[in-house]
Amino acid sequence: MPRPSHPERHFTERIGWLRAAVLGANDGIVSTAALVVGVAAAGTDRSAILVAGLAGLVAGAMSMAAGEYISVSSQADTERADLAREQSELASDPEGELRELAGIYEARGLDPELAQRVAEQLTAHDALGAHARDELGISEVLSARPVQAALASAATFAVGAALPLVVAAVTPRAAIILAVAASSLVCLAALGALAASAGGAGRMRGAARVTFWSALALLMTALVGRVFGTVV
Repeated sequence: MPRPSHPERHFTERIGWLRAAVLGANDGIVSTAALVVGVAAAGTDRSAILVAGLAGLVAGAMSMAAGEYISVSSQADTERADLAREQSELASDPEGELRELAGIYEARGLDPELAQRVAEQLTAHDALGAHARDELGISEVLSARPVQAALASAATFAVGAALPLVVAAVTPRAAIILAVAASSLVCLAALGALAASAGGAGRMRGAARVTFWSALALLMTALVGRVFGTVV
């Protein structure tokens, strides 16, 4: 069979960085905009609003980076442990592992003879790689990358959080709540559509679900600021 003249690109190649980047940018806009709206609804002056928003940007970016690193590191630890266990089993019982691999291919639709030949050839080429991919579901595309996920989350959170801060800095005090909420929702809708498109899903659905939950977050924090701002 001739090889394709150019490498194919698939949406799954984007899963790792896309999830972290979209999550970071979305959280950056939503959390900082909600914080700005909530503080503004309490009747505070512009300087207090900006300080609160800037603190939220730094804290949120660091929190996102730490959370992503810890989460993805745990996944990477699990993958390494599974690979080590598989390597030990290949060393102690190669015939049993070969039968197991052949059984996997047979369960996927190959006849027993062909499944056996495929298992033998893949084992001869890269036994651990074959078991990692077909038994454990670990591949180079989907493998955990903690540092990449942490940096992507922190950077995109900071970029997203900068939007409501800039809007709050240049908008008249009386219009901050409306301006921050409106600009944030527009950007979040665009982000949702872009993320859905990059992942191969429908743009309208992606934009709608991001906008709905973000609007709810802004509304709730505005109510908290208005209620507790008058009480405190």
